[in-house]
Amino acid sequence: MKLPAWLDRDGTGGWFGRKRTSPDEEKRKEHTNQSDMSKESEHAVLFVCMGNICRSPTAEGVFRNVLEGHAPELSIRIDSAGTHAYHVGEAPDPRARRAAERRGIDLSTQKARRVTEDDFRIFDLVLAMDELNHATLLDLCPPEHHERVKLFLDFAPELERKDVPDPYYGGSNGFEQVLDLVEEASRGLLAHLREVSKGRSS
Repeated sequence: MKLPAWLDRDGTGGWFGRKRTSPDEEKRKEHTNQSDMSKESEHAVLFVCMGNICRSPTAEGVFRNVLEGHAPELSIRIDSAGTHAYHVGEAPDPRARRAAERRGIDLSTQKARRVTEDDFRIFDLVLAMDELNHATLLDLCPPEHHERVKLFLDFAPELERKDVPDPYYGGSNGFEQVLDLVEEASRGLLAHLREVSKGRSS
């Protein structure tokens, strides 16, 4: 089935399996393997936005920081990706990197990649930054893994909102707002994963 032009941005005619892995993607995979797979992971979490240069890399960096600071005993594989291939191989947006650095979070090793079909099998949770990307992920996801696809802000119900807004076309305040929302949701996500771990060990 031919995809609409707005989805088929890389010209492959499909989402998965037709695009060769770039050197930057290989480097990203190597970094992920070294940082998250030195020991067997109890959980695997993938953060997803549209291009993987603003919100989802911020979420990846923030959650790594929360995990290291509050639950180093948990073994969790963490990664991020985009639903589209607009920025594959690129570093996070400089504004996102600067905003994160002001809070002691380093995004410099990350490189954008696109969601793959294997991600829905590998990751226990595939967390969308907004309802549009959530819907796109459900369209891409095999039906047997639909329960893994969730909104990230579902882990921060006290915020009473569903979307982490895309800061790409705005000013620096938008990136600060993303950090605020992501930090709150990261705490809720950590609490959830702790409960899951307790359930598995009991």
